[in-house]
Amino acid sequence: MFRLLRLFRKRFSRQDGSATIEFVIIFPAFVLILISTFEVGMAMTRLTMLEHALDVTVRDIRLGTGEVFKHDDIRDSVCDNAAVLKNCTSTLQLELVRIDPANWVMPVETATCIDRGSDAEPAITFNNGNANDIMYVRACFVVDPIFPTMGLGSILDVDATGAMQLVAMSAFSQEPN
Repeated sequence: MFRLLRLFRKRFSRQDGSATIEFVIIFPAFVLILISTFEVGMAMTRLTMLEHALDVTVRDIRLGTGEVFKHDDIRDSVCDNAAVLKNCTSTLQLELVRIDPANWVMPVETATCIDRGSDAEPAITFNNGNANDIMYVRACFVVDPIFPTMGLGSILDVDATGAMQLVAMSAFSQEPN
């Protein structure tokens, strides 16, 4: 009995492979942090580019007084100003809503985004407004996470197709002609 205990003690008191055990414990956590950091960085880059492109487009709308803009014109302008958004014209949805300054009723909080799992076009509000109207524009861009099953990608809010929605918004006053 004692010989068996000595054999176990001798076998399990060795320190061979102790660095391997540390590596096996620490490495997955390190990779998870690295992947999550990359996911956050790409999501923030896309969101920043979307916000910048929307701001540049809204500036063009404000300066182009008297022009009537269509949804596709504004969408194409946003996509032209956003360099890192893949398939922008097919995954970007815009809303343009007039805000009544008398009661300041804002649009619903959730943005209307494109559903890639359906061929149906979403019902959106797109109102060019009149002179001196306060306009609220919201852009929703649908993109797949880079690592959807690991790290941050596994806990992001996604739609039925597994895509996350990046939303940018802006407001402006429609200048008189």
